Amino acid sequence: MDSDALAKQLFGDVTGALRMYAVYLGERLGYYRALADGGPMTPARLAAATGTNERYTREWLEHQASCGLLTVDEEHVFTLPPEHVPVLADADHVLYGTQSPVNLVRVGRRLGDLVDAYRTGDAPPPIPWEPEGRSATNRAQYLNLLGKQWVPAIPDVHARLSSGGARVADIACGLGWTSIALAKAYPAITVDGLDLDAEAIEAATRNAEESGVADRVTFAAKNAAELTSAQPYDAVFIIEALHDMTNPVDALRTARDLLVPGGSVLVFDTKPGEEFTAPGPLVEQYEYGWSLVACLPATMGVPGSAMTGTVMRPATLRRYAEEAGFTDVTIVPIESETWRFYQLRG
Repeated sequence: MDSDALAKQLFGDVTGALRMYAVYLGERLGYYRALADGGPMTPARLAAATGTNERYTREWLEHQASCGLLTVDEEHVFTLPPEHVPVLADADHVLYGTQSPVNLVRVGRRLGDLVDAYRTGDAPPPIPWEPEGRSATNRAQYLNLLGKQWVPAIPDVHARLSSGGARVADIACGLGWTSIALAKAYPAITVDGLDLDAEAIEAATRNAEESGVADRVTFAAKNAAELTSAQPYDAVFIIEALHDMTNPVDALRTARDLLVPGGSVLVFDTKPGEEFTAPGPLVEQYEYGWSLVACLPATMGVPGSAMTGTVMRPATLRRYAEEAGFTDVTIVPIESETWRFYQLRG
């Protein structure tokens, strides 16, 4: 790439970053939801509907139309096209995408701390949840895909969970949507969701109650190592979490020890290439970006940390699994651009 091309690429990247800030504003201020619910609007009407300033609102609307996210007519009436609603306004749709800009803004708040961390090798302060509150970036994917497409593609696990009395552990469950999705898809199972974040567990408990599965899904703020094998599990899930752990081998070893004979540990995680290449594909550029600012820093400064980062390649996972005692590591052929699905047995 020559100098002119690089300069143009960086200009485009900055333009895209600014567009993400604008999407953040649209999500936070309720602009997209108001346009989806109320139909075409003038700046004055949208401002009134959302309790915002008209001049700011007009600038936002014109920016969004300039970027192609909205359309505008000769009367300066702005419309959120129906085909854009799933991405920008429907939190239950698998394509919903406005939580990523929210997370980008969160990460951006501590970039100064990251500069210091890069120099010292320590971990920066945790990414702040406030003022936006806790979000579940992949909630819609979990509810729409986890128990309806992904797990059914693993025949022996699907059969176990479809039978009566199966027990499931969900390690590093976060806000609980993975546990809830599994319980909704498999009405006969019980799920124990675990996470070290007590505030996340409180939110997960509320989510389970509101989702109508609290009778079969329980959450606890503790380490999986505190569980006992006296009540083993048919399946243990670690979803989008292993690469964030300081000691993934210990986590996998603990998960293995919790299984019934013939049970499986299911690791659903990122999907980088088998080997490093440069330039890399877009999904790997995306994963490296999150690794730089979030996932790798969270594991730094801890003695003995694996320091995995977001880009966890299959060879790395296999090595962790073998060190944890597994004898069979299978990549399940489930179609996805961003997820890779591992079944660990033996």
